[in-house]
Amino acid sequence: MNRTQQGNYVVVSTYGESVQAFVPPPLPPEPPIEWTDALRDKFEKASFSIGQLSGFSCLPQDTQETLSYLYARKEAVFSSMIEGTQSSLSDIFLYELEQAPRAPIHDVEEVHNYVAALDHGLKLLDDGDLPLSLRLFKEMHRILLSDGRSANKMPGEFRSSQNWIGGTRPGTATFVPPPANEVMNCMGQLELFLHDESIPMSALAKAALAHVQLETIHPFLDGNGRIGRMLITLLLRESGLLKTQVLYISLYFFTYRERYYELLNNVRVNGDWEAWLDFFANAVIETVRHEMETTQQLLELAKNDLEKSMCGRRDKYAASIHLAMMQHPIASSDLLVKRTGIHLSIVNRILYFLEKAGVIRELTGRKTNKLYAYDSCLGILLRGMRKAGEEDPAIPSGE
Repeated sequence: MNRTQQGNYVVVSTYGESVQAFVPPPLPPEPPIEWTDALRDKFEKASFSIGQLSGFSCLPQDTQETLSYLYARKEAVFSSMIEGTQSSLSDIFLYELEQAPRAPIHDVEEVHNYVAALDHGLKLLDDGDLPLSLRLFKEMHRILLSDGRSANKMPGEFRSSQNWIGGTRPGTATFVPPPANEVMNCMGQLELFLHDESIPMSALAKAALAHVQLETIHPFLDGNGRIGRMLITLLLRESGLLKTQVLYISLYFFTYRERYYELLNNVRVNGDWEAWLDFFANAVIETVRHEMETTQQLLELAKNDLEKSMCGRRDKYAASIHLAMMQHPIASSDLLVKRTGIHLSIVNRILYFLEKAGVIRELTGRKTNKLYAYDSCLGILLRGMRKAGEEDPAIPSGE
């Protein structure tokens, strides 16, 4: 369908040259999206698959919290990798222990900030303190850029200068977003779209369109892609389609990142929303399938290893420490004391037993200040890296 005349270009002078900046039309697209039977069926399948995730709400509360904790970090790692960071899951767990990660520290800080921003946004949304809104985006962006390389790029504020995508300057860019003076109007229209209940469109379709629109507007100096990917989880959570889980859809985007960027650009250049929607529905279906498989594997691992963890009269302590190791697959005895409230001497004794049973592995070789890795848990979480055509990030094996 021809939508090439949608939107308009504005000539802006920046960095000593004149370029054409694209101002997108408001959503929904005009002419309307062509919902073929195949595309409609695929979206219905994607919505149904997300509904299947709600079955995990029947799991014990501590198990739900463990899965959400792990998946939020998995999403943060892959969403940040799309932007070029080198941090792995192991790095973020080490960073949270105040241990030196192996990846560049600024990369790990960006992943840590992503987790904090997503957690903050979901809490504000779930508690009813803020709706899905421009204020919420700014709040999350403030945390996302709170430190690290981008701390000087207007955290929590829409940009006041021109930016661009690709190239070393606007004149060589692959895409130039709207001028700064158009950002507030474009974002205001996006906010209206998010809450316009008169539009006959599912929350999942809205999330797909809104993600592209925010990426196209590029309202911040940095962090636009990450905020745009968080928007998907936020909108699905606010709609009630996604209950308590985090949908780590960035794994799929990372795996097919060249196609991902190509489709985003085709929407801007050709108005090809249908191809993007087909890709997005596939991303949701595959992500949910992978997430359900991963969850099942983690539950089976927990069941099998918990049996190995039992040690006489200290059963209840072993179970608590095992659960804490599931949530923190790289941990110290001090962290486990803090998480479980169990005395340090008991924690150390059970860690010794778990290491001998082959459930966990000590990383440092030191006699004090030891670190332990739950390799089997990390391995399950990292399997998606192979699908992305990358090597698994190394799990530390010593000093």
